[in-house]
Amino acid sequence: MPAWTRSLADAFPDALPLRSEKAYHRWLFHLVGIWGDPIAARRAYDAAVASGQRIPNPYTYRQAFRNAIPREDIDLLHDVLRRTWGDLPLVADPTAGGGSIPFAASRLGIPTYANDLNGVAVSVLKAGVEIPARRGLDLKPHLEIWGKELVRRVGSRLKEYFPSGPDEVVATYLFANAVMCPRTGRLVPLMPDKWLRKQKGKEAAVRLVTVLDGNELDEPMFEVLTGGSVDSKEASLGTVRGGNGVSPYDGLIIDGEYIKAEAKARRMREILYAVAVRTPTGERQFRAPTATDLDAVSAAAARFDSVRPEWQSSGVLPNEDIADEANYERGHRMYGRNSWMDMFTPRQALVHGTFSDEYARLVPEVRQALGADADDVLFELALMQGKALSYNSRYCRWYVSRQVIAQIFEKHNFSFKWTFAEFEGASALYSWCLDQLVDAYGGIAKLVDETGASGLVNKTPLQRRVTITQGGAAKLPTVDDKSVAHLCMDPPYYDNVMYAELADFFYVWEKRTLGRIAPEFFNGISDRDNEAVANPARFAAMGKRKKELADLDYESKMTEIFAECKRILRDDGVMSVMFTHKRAEAWDTLGMGLLQAGFTVETSWPVNTEPERGAHQEKLNAAVSTVMLVCRKGKVDSGSRVFMDDIEEEVRSAARDAATRFRAVGIEGVDLLLSTYGPVLSVISAHWPVYSVEAADDGRSRLLRPDEALSLAREEVVRMQRRRIIGREVQIDNHSDFVLIAWETFKASEFPFDEARRLALAVGGLDVDELAQARIVEKKAGTVRLLAPAERQRRGGDDTSSGVRLEATHFEYMNDAVDTVLHLAALDGMGQAKTFMDRLDLTADQRFLAYVQGLVNAIPRAKVKGDWVIPQAGLLDTLVTAYLPEVTIPREPAFGSVMSKQEPLFE
Repeated sequence: MPAWTRSLADAFPDALPLRSEKAYHRWLFHLVGIWGDPIAARRAYDAAVASGQRIPNPYTYRQAFRNAIPREDIDLLHDVLRRTWGDLPLVADPTAGGGSIPFAASRLGIPTYANDLNGVAVSVLKAGVEIPARRGLDLKPHLEIWGKELVRRVGSRLKEYFPSGPDEVVATYLFANAVMCPRTGRLVPLMPDKWLRKQKGKEAAVRLVTVLDGNELDEPMFEVLTGGSVDSKEASLGTVRGGNGVSPYDGLIIDGEYIKAEAKARRMREILYAVAVRTPTGERQFRAPTATDLDAVSAAAARFDSVRPEWQSSGVLPNEDIADEANYERGHRMYGRNSWMDMFTPRQALVHGTFSDEYARLVPEVRQALGADADDVLFELALMQGKALSYNSRYCRWYVSRQVIAQIFEKHNFSFKWTFAEFEGASALYSWCLDQLVDAYGGIAKLVDETGASGLVNKTPLQRRVTITQGGAAKLPTVDDKSVAHLCMDPPYYDNVMYAELADFFYVWEKRTLGRIAPEFFNGISDRDNEAVANPARFAAMGKRKKELADLDYESKMTEIFAECKRILRDDGVMSVMFTHKRAEAWDTLGMGLLQAGFTVETSWPVNTEPERGAHQEKLNAAVSTVMLVCRKGKVDSGSRVFMDDIEEEVRSAARDAATRFRAVGIEGVDLLLSTYGPVLSVISAHWPVYSVEAADDGRSRLLRPDEALSLAREEVVRMQRRRIIGREVQIDNHSDFVLIAWETFKASEFPFDEARRLALAVGGLDVDELAQARIVEKKAGTVRLLAPAERQRRGGDDTSSGVRLEATHFEYMNDAVDTVLHLAALDGMGQAKTFMDRLDLTADQRFLAYVQGLVNAIPRAKVKGDWVIPQAGLLDTLVTAYLPEVTIPREPAFGSVMSKQEPLFE
């Protein structure tokens, strides 16, 4: 959409939304479905959380995507776009993935082009964007009719392998992987714990029975305990931890390497330890496995063994091995799972194979009955398989707190599961998948049909033109030069996810179902060679250089993609690039790709788009905010040489301005740092090519790496943060800066490792290992923890050693000085702390006082029942009150002050 101008308003004199700039902005929000005030709602929510008060849900309006835009608004939008672009503009997404961008465009009736490299993703694009745009809700009855028939046929063939007892319907089976104890030769189920349900009053757990009637069992039996009979401590004790097992027979450790060796030798097996059922009242209960359950598992395995050769030869079952290039070997090959079929138990494989077989039989019937409409129905029905695979494999754990099966990719990897859950495969699994499919398709189609719908009988329906292609984004042969007005993309995130490697889990099955309808989407396995990710597994043969080469490969591919984007983009077109990655290397490679392809960054916006605690993000490098870069084709190189020194102050100024502006609207922490990257890239791109002040190895001038400028942005943000925390401009030291800003940013002593890594880099080129050696932090799995003063004590060493040193005569780092004082105060009282400060003349040291002031302001000052939640805060409070009048203790804010006033977003 164009910016509002008076001439735009004059061109549409009867259009109320165009009458003023303010009205135009309100109309934009209306067009995208924002019909409430999310800023006010979020502020009310945050204030309630901060105060501990309960309030009614402040989000009193529907989610934006659920609002159907009226036809008169869409007609006016199209008229405005035609006036701006000459015709309805083409919106393109060359790396479309699941299709949220093309869906939004097509829903508004804007011509849409979407592409992806991976056949699984392209199938989702076709099913979720292209087919609903053409068929709408008219397709839904056919999905219900033929879907029910398919589910019926699958269920009838599998019923005997999933028996239910009287007065129950089996829903879920819970298994543990197991190996033989190396000392006793008896089977050991490898269970992290024994919990089935933790809900108070409805607790359920299993108990291992290893002796029955005085006889030692070769394989354990299981008893289900409920309610008060559950010993919480015992239920929390498992038989595997940290990769090592514990034998329930002799209590001794079973080495993790032995477990892996047994798995690779195909001697690891699964053992059924509990069954979840529904009673006639609908209540979920757990019971121990019965002989009938175990016989059914064995019968299913025998049946699968008998049909497997025929199914694999006829194209029903996958026969592919997992590719040698793998980043997730800890989840499969390390435990002897070398083929995609190894991801499933025999009974699970029988279930999925039966679906594939029945689907193949159904194809000609549907085509005969529906003619030209058949393939759209068959395409949608095939997606049931992906849902079933996601929730029924050896990699689906029982989610105790939610009482559901967790899908395989809850963390975007193949993490090995010691215990797993199996969906009841005859009546529950595919009927649920069909319900999910029909509900999803119906919801999408309804959103499409209702948007732009007209109440006038003779009004022409809104036309939607959607084109879907499969291929690399670096070569889009079906798109003409300079034909795209808006190129909107959410490119691959560096090394966050190896899409092809994960997609093959679905690909090898779907090419035998969806591939019957769209064979062009499936050929071999997913394309790793042309995938734009930093994939070190592709360069494993290069040893230590594999990461460096993976980074160069990603940068090269992104440059090629952006160059193709430049080819297809109109000279007056706009490219929007979304990026949600925290690592500086990712921004460096993305930025270099943009610059080398010839784009300038016009502006950028951080937008809070990502779930704050998604399991797949918890220990990865995705940020909470997506940064939207707005780019245009760059100017022709003038031939003049610009060096970093020439634009350094402009870069720093852009970073300061961005940090100030975005913090004022609530951007904090790592996302505040990210908010400066776009403006800095904008400065660089405006002067590109820019050369580094450091020469290349051959002595020639070398092009600036974006991260060299981004490091200046990080320095500026750190300096601003330090000044804001302390209340004045002061230089302390990089160790103290790290601690101050960590407390201010995270409000906790423990926080993600990568955020610690980048903060350390920003405050002075540190790394986490240096901070650990200085006893500032402790490294943990995926996180770091700030050490308390008592944990930082050093014994011996000289005055150059970092840490708490009671015999010190001076301190290089102020965090060491303050922590030593606080440790003395906790150990021997405030009087001894005062004596120590006087001996080293710390109360006259402005750096010491500034750091104390910063800590007092940064460390949360919360209390629970009169006790300080963070003990350092209490020690600082007492120390400052007694001996440091120069330091100001912050006043406690009242609840009302948390909710600052703001201009309403809507009238």
